Amino acid sequence: MPRSQVAAFSIDRVQVLDQEGRVDESLEPEIDDERLLEWYRTMKRSRRLDRRVIALQRRGELGTFAPATGQEAAQVGSTAALDETDWTVPAFREHPSALARGGSAQEIIEYGMGLEEGGEPPEDVPMMPPSIAVGTQPLHAAGIGWAESMNETESVALTYFGDGATSEGEVYEAMNLAGVYDAQTVFFCQNNQYAISTPLSKQTRAATLAQKAVAAGIEPIQVDGNDILGVYAVTKEALERARRGVPTLIEATTYRREMHTTADDPSVYRTTEEEESWEPLDPILRFERYLRERGVLDDDTIDSIESEIETDLEESLEAARETEATAEPVDMFDYAHAERPPYLERQREAFVANDGHTVAPAEGSQRGDGGSSAADAGASDGSSASETAEATEADLEDTDRLNMVEAIRETLHAELERDDDVLVYGQDVGVDGGVFRATQGLLDAFPG
Repeated sequence: MPRSQVAAFSIDRVQVLDQEGRVDESLEPEIDDERLLEWYRTMKRSRRLDRRVIALQRRGELGTFAPATGQEAAQVGSTAALDETDWTVPAFREHPSALARGGSAQEIIEYGMGLEEGGEPPEDVPMMPPSIAVGTQPLHAAGIGWAESMNETESVALTYFGDGATSEGEVYEAMNLAGVYDAQTVFFCQNNQYAISTPLSKQTRAATLAQKAVAAGIEPIQVDGNDILGVYAVTKEALERARRGVPTLIEATTYRREMHTTADDPSVYRTTEEEESWEPLDPILRFERYLRERGVLDDDTIDSIESEIETDLEESLEAARETEATAEPVDMFDYAHAERPPYLERQREAFVANDGHTVAPAEGSQRGDGGSSAADAGASDGSSASETAEATEADLEDTDRLNMVEAIRETLHAELERDDDVLVYGQDVGVDGGVFRATQGLLDAFPG
């Protein structure tokens, strides 16, 4: 039998605003001036918040933070397309989207401080809390979209993730499920060119990330993610399709202008020349040129917006510091489990007894009942649990102590040294040493 073609596909790309802020009038969405100005204000607010929070983190006032600098148009433009009853299901870099849905800078700062108040969505806004685990939130969005479909509502779930997440099985599973069950879901991939230190060229051989939708049987589209008008238009269309039970994968091509998180140093894996090549494509600069040409924006308006943002940030920071000052550290035991297991209850009691200075280590293996065969049940020779623990501690006195990451690193080093056929493979395990630095230094020691 002759060979025949059973399927073919193509990927459309949309751009409304070019690099100079010139608009394709045939594609330009009809948005009133006040709303356009609000989009600009939100983008500027997010950009300034990034700079302020990075400085606060460097001074030790809060923990790890993931800046969204360079990705403001992708998030603000897509969020602007949502109806009030639509869901957003974010990853961990979506504060521009949160601000666009009425979230506050105070909440974002509190989240960076490790306060649970910072993860609470604005009241009456259908929005999930940030998701740190890469690629898991699209499954939540597919479930929400499927539920909305079964309930015959008009609401859609829009979920954000990065280019690196498209290499995770959960993302494909979510798109596949959404396609099969007509889930009212839009998958929004912010392709910022890097999964921490891993460039796109080492993540996939696909010409686009949008085409990964084809295998799941859902609609693919690519948009210039630094063009807020294009992003808005594409997302609006995708949301309308989703309301009819046709999910879409949007690939928004953009660039992360800052570090992956404040624990990261991008100079290790990308060049100054590359970073400078993206500067003229900056989404705020492009949109600003468009608004000036339209007569919506001038120097005085910009000065007023920037002054307003500074005042808001100062007030938000002071409010977040007040929340931190009045926070009860013991509350951290109340949010890990629906019901505290015995080992966590023991930790809580020890924490309270010690006035919060240290946390007692969990006894045993941290299994559901908090016990262990040696510590809780006694040794096979009939000795008590306390005697067994004392003997074990004595045996360890002369032993080098390693934390888990150090133990993993030393084990990998030993195996690489022992056997030339051993290979360490994975995202960011080379130059950057992995997210938890478990492979730090191994590339220098074993470059081959």
